[in-house]
Amino acid sequence: MSTPDAPALSFVIPLYNSAETIASVVHDIEGLTIAGGHEIVLVNDGSRDGTAAVCRELVRTAKVPIVYVEHARNFGEHNAVLTGWRHARGAHLVNLDDDGQNPPAEAARLWAKACTEGLDVVYGHYEDKRHAGWRNLGSWFTNRVTDLALDKPAGFYLSSFRCVSALAAREAARHAGPFPYIDGLLLQVTQRIGSMTVAHADRVAGQSGYTLRRLVRLWMSAWINFSVLPLRLATLLGLTLAVAGVVGIGWVAWLWWRDTGPVFGWGSLMAALLLFSGTQLVMLGLIGEYIGRMFLAVNGRPQSVVRAVERSA
Repeated sequence: MSTPDAPALSFVIPLYNSAETIASVVHDIEGLTIAGGHEIVLVNDGSRDGTAAVCRELVRTAKVPIVYVEHARNFGEHNAVLTGWRHARGAHLVNLDDDGQNPPAEAARLWAKACTEGLDVVYGHYEDKRHAGWRNLGSWFTNRVTDLALDKPAGFYLSSFRCVSALAAREAARHAGPFPYIDGLLLQVTQRIGSMTVAHADRVAGQSGYTLRRLVRLWMSAWINFSVLPLRLATLLGLTLAVAGVVGIGWVAWLWWRDTGPVFGWGSLMAALLLFSGTQLVMLGLIGEYIGRMFLAVNGRPQSVVRAVERSA
């Protein structure tokens, strides 16, 4: 329930090099009519362009309450969203991209569905997604991976365009680890989740800051931070190769006893050595990734560092 100090809906927008796009998005949000009122939370995640100046001007001329939060450096989208959730006051919070591809009117539809059906999380599902082909493929792969790694209905589409209740956001924001994966945190908090088809617009201006490296890091966070399935797969692979090795030794012994079979030389020996050595290195790297993330968490690597917070009058 909204109060004068707690609006019905908070729009939380992580920003990275968004100087060309964020003003248009904010003006669209200001034009919405939300029963109970709404606010905007802008989180500047270490932008290197004029995003900070644009946001301060938006705070000065705001028609609805705006909170501007500035990170000391770039920490990543999910880290920025959690920072925004900590500064939002709404009974529900909705995440938007900074490029105008998530129409604010569609965000209001997500909020209405969450209120009507009593859901803690409502995801926007794009019927026609206006991203580059490689990014659509990466998103599809991440969703298939999370079918195995997370406790969610098989095939349920997860997206960054989501509306969450204050309860779910507050509990997820308790997470202080340096490698957050928001959907994993939300699925640990609640099972009251839903989705609806929403429109996806063309980018207002500029180019996406989402790179293949960021998608890989997101995929790693989904798997390693919220599941031990990779370790179990490594164990299964090791057992499979061990069984294959025993069978191979038995087969070689059988050929020797029969005095038949081809003459095995340097090529076949090196091929087998590369196969088993490569597999061992992959498994060691996987274990090392788990240990490395635990090391960084134990040593207190910050999830984010807030340089400044400004609020509209």
